[in-house]
Amino acid sequence: MKSLSIAFIIFTLALLGFSTYQGLVAAPTEATMGDVQRIFYYHVPSAWVAGVCFFVNFLASIAYVLKRGSNADALAAASAEVGVVFATIVLITGPIWARPVWGIWWTWDARLTTTLVLWLIYVSYLILRRFAAGGQTQMLAAVLGIFGFVDVPIVYFSIRWFRTQHPSPVMGGGQDSGLAPPILHAFLWNLLAFTLVGIVLVAMRYRLQKMENQVEEAHAQLALEGGAR
Repeated sequence: MKSLSIAFIIFTLALLGFSTYQGLVAAPTEATMGDVQRIFYYHVPSAWVAGVCFFVNFLASIAYVLKRGSNADALAAASAEVGVVFATIVLITGPIWARPVWGIWWTWDARLTTTLVLWLIYVSYLILRRFAAGGQTQMLAAVLGIFGFVDVPIVYFSIRWFRTQHPSPVMGGGQDSGLAPPILHAFLWNLLAFTLVGIVLVAMRYRLQKMENQVEEAHAQLALEGGAR
């Protein structure tokens, strides 16, 4: 099992290198935006992975509320942390892409604003887990994770529901939407690579969080036994 995990990590890193080549070298230069469009190959997959991580957090939080399982709590914490990392990448790469294309770093349109709110929700989730005192911290975090996920579909549909600075959806946005085959090819390689990176990071963080939970449970048990004497 350990060797399989190492093999999976090596494969993921190799795929990430290949997908980077596809995005930076193999993919053609976009006619209108030029080379800055290549941020697309990392901006959109990062948003996808962040959304998937927050969905995993949502499911794990529900499982924790229903069963109080430490494994569900560990998965919720791990997926939230990794989701925040990828959401941060989205918020950094977005303005870098926007400045030469739109002429501005930031605008308070529906997509950008709801994405920032989403990031703040899950940063608050992590702060709550880290600094809140008392035995209800995990339950409060689970509730926040459940209700906070409501913003994920709002972020996704914002460019369909509202007039925004963002263009209409590149895929599934109507008759004129879609990507040219060479661009789509590079995008799908990066989407796959980023998804596997997200899986690796969540799995690694999940293992560490389980250990942390076990240590905390052992300390709590020792404290109870000491108080009973």
